[in-house]
Amino acid sequence: MTTIAQARLGIHDPDDCTDASDELPILHAIYDTLVRRVGADFAPHLAQSWTVSDDARHWVFDLQEGVTFHDGSACDATAVAASLERMARADKGYTLGAPAVWRQFLGGAALEVLSPHRLSVRLAAPMADLLDVLEQGFIVAPAAFAALDAKDYSVQIGSGPYRLQSVDETQITATRVADHFAGTPANAEITWKLVNDPAERFAMLERGEVAIANGLDFEASRRLGAMRHTYLSPVAIIYLLNAAQGPLADARVRRALSLAVDRDAIVQTVMLGAAQPLHGFVSPNHYGSCQNATITTDRETAMRLLAEAGHGSGLTLSVDCPTRLPDEAERLTAALAAQLAEVGITLAVTVHPEREDYAHMVRRKEIADLCVFDSSPMSTYRVLYEKIDGRVKGSWWQGYKNPRIEALIDEGRVTTDRNLRGEIWQEAYRLLQDDPAWLTLYNPVRVIGLWGANPDFEMPADGVIDVRQLPKLETLP
Repeated sequence: MTTIAQARLGIHDPDDCTDASDELPILHAIYDTLVRRVGADFAPHLAQSWTVSDDARHWVFDLQEGVTFHDGSACDATAVAASLERMARADKGYTLGAPAVWRQFLGGAALEVLSPHRLSVRLAAPMADLLDVLEQGFIVAPAAFAALDAKDYSVQIGSGPYRLQSVDETQITATRVADHFAGTPANAEITWKLVNDPAERFAMLERGEVAIANGLDFEASRRLGAMRHTYLSPVAIIYLLNAAQGPLADARVRRALSLAVDRDAIVQTVMLGAAQPLHGFVSPNHYGSCQNATITTDRETAMRLLAEAGHGSGLTLSVDCPTRLPDEAERLTAALAAQLAEVGITLAVTVHPEREDYAHMVRRKEIADLCVFDSSPMSTYRVLYEKIDGRVKGSWWQGYKNPRIEALIDEGRVTTDRNLRGEIWQEAYRLLQDDPAWLTLYNPVRVIGLWGANPDFEMPADGVIDVRQLPKLETLP
């Protein structure tokens, strides 16, 4: 048995959109998706191949033949269509605090079963980046729908390389299925074990009691030597800026904030080196990011911009700050306040201990001038569409408007050539550096420990453990 020790544990409705890096590995083990993410691109999975029309509205997927769900029923085009229809329901996609995440892309789509292994998807609106959604479109056996709708999450029936065996509050176990179409995983049984304390996870790995320990302390974990593996989390730690009203409605003030911040110093003082400065709205792992772009700290220009905006004698900004997610939010805000004081900006901070209430406050657009937040989707298009497009006014949008960005979004959503679309998103990246929608700060560097010598191990670009690709991990008896 291969045991993974992690800080949080749970499995919910696979159609409730989640960015939880501790739940996604379980879902990807039990369920197949039409495509798999490989770096910033996609590879065939349950769909052997696909075509897309020039206007990015009509997609046709050719599926693997002979695939069955764990209950023996056929995983064919009819079952895939039923699963996509369920994803698009108005009552699905609530896990992230924003309702109907998938419906905004799949809602109104016309699904047609062309043959037992061919599915046509005609979208209501063009989306050249549809694969970004389908990568988390877990294909669920229709037999499980009723139990999941009744919130019985012990019923998880997929077609993935592992079958769910048991679920309780402390651990979840899945066993390998025979002859999976994508190949046989190296480990016969996976157990995800709840271990809240990172020091205890570390100790269990050192003792050989677990094969993997995730979320380890950056410095303390150095003792693991070759068993220590670091990776860049694509989650962006940011401050959402209220561009609808108040001082940050002025683009000059938003840019002044960005120029006033020393991101390298923030990484050292707040994260003790366990992060990488973030110079744009998405991480370097994202498709369409500008790998070499930087924002240089320039407090002289920041003060000039503030003076031009009428704040030459000083400015007070009100900040909303949670106590977790990110867990360092209060330390971060204190460090930011010290830096902004250098350009005459004072922060008035309100701390919010209830994280769920905080998220709903942000979604309702009831933030003060700025608030600590994160941005997790691996889809560059989704980030632009859901959070930055002033016409959509999505759940996390806070009043930002830029017609040039919106024109690029419109261009990108109908550009099916992936290289050309990547260039469009790079242009959006550059524009958002000059006219920032957010104050972007860093991507965390995370630590995972693997038992034994695994020099070739690499975490996927999305920061989610892929148990299907793990090497054979045998701990002490």
